[in-house]
Amino acid sequence: MDEEFGEFEEITEENKEGNGEGQEAPVRVRLPRKGEFLGIVAQRLGGNRMEIKSTDGKTRNCRVPGRFKRRFWLRPGDAVIITPWPDDDSKGDIIYQYSKNAFYQLKKKGVLDSLTQGF
Repeated sequence: MDEEFGEFEEITEENKEGNGEGQEAPVRVRLPRKGEFLGIVAQRLGGNRMEIKSTDGKTRNCRVPGRFKRRFWLRPGDAVIITPWPDDDSKGDIIYQYSKNAFYQLKKKGVLDSLTQGF
């Protein structure tokens, strides 16, 4: 009866893990540089402004600069990198948006532990 169907490889748990390696999240993720902070979009305020909860413990009113307006499509819960304004620390600019895979990689590394408790 085995000869009727030909030869097939038996699927085991080891084979499933081996096949999933190519679908893992990216290993290299952009991290904030000096003067930048990680943040999570807490609320959209209208126009190109959003309320961002950042890793330094502050909630900032951030805007998307004109050069990034068409590139970013932000929703509450998205991870971003922000730069605070030099003259007003309660405001800032959103300069980078993380993809879903990069967001999961940051969670896995533990970088967003302090921010994701509220979400």
